[in-house]
Amino acid sequence: MPELDKLEEGVGEVAEAAEVTVRLPGMRVAYNGEALEESGLAATWTEQLQLWLDEAISAGVPEPNAMVLATADAEGRPSSRSVLCKGLDERGVVFYTNYTSAKSHDLTVTRYASVTFPWYPLHRQVNVRGDVEKVGPAETAEYWASRPRGSQLGAWASPQSRAVASRRDLDTALNAIERRFEGVSEIPVPPHWGGWRIRPDVVEFWQGRQDRLHDRLRYVRNEDGWRIERVAP
Repeated sequence: MPELDKLEEGVGEVAEAAEVTVRLPGMRVAYNGEALEESGLAATWTEQLQLWLDEAISAGVPEPNAMVLATADAEGRPSSRSVLCKGLDERGVVFYTNYTSAKSHDLTVTRYASVTFPWYPLHRQVNVRGDVEKVGPAETAEYWASRPRGSQLGAWASPQSRAVASRRDLDTALNAIERRFEGVSEIPVPPHWGGWRIRPDVVEFWQGRQDRLHDRLRYVRNEDGWRIERVAP
């Protein structure tokens, strides 16, 4: 009977949903990483971050330079998304984007941001937070030149974060840009595109440990340079 079949199907869906609900509270991973001690940290946050990044690369972590960027608008409403770290030195960490995007609007208003590198397979994460500045034109142009041509064309074509009627509109815009730069060997940097640098005042290194007593060590900027502190998990 069709009605009975539908009833049984509905009961099955409810049971499946209940099973998922039960599973979620019990889902956990045992963290048994090595201790992260103050004595084992590099002299600077830059060296320590580069060390952990290299280890994430060697371990085959997918997109090891991916980081979750958190910003807030003028009303303090937060937003987050994943971006790629494309620069790391003593000045800070750098990513590139459209300057008319939602994230850029937030950064222009608040001048502050936070990023987290989520290296789940290694039971590690690093959080970097501080004020922001735009990357200079020369540095932006150098990175732009390293991008694939398709990515360059896409940056010209996409009105990032704006509503579009359909995918067809994006494809049409890309086709128009392809025709515009046909035969041009070096595509210029769009005036609405460039980098943001987060200049950290706090950089926290998190290592998962047994029984959720994780190690959290921070480099904190002060008047004399940087100090290292441990915080409770």
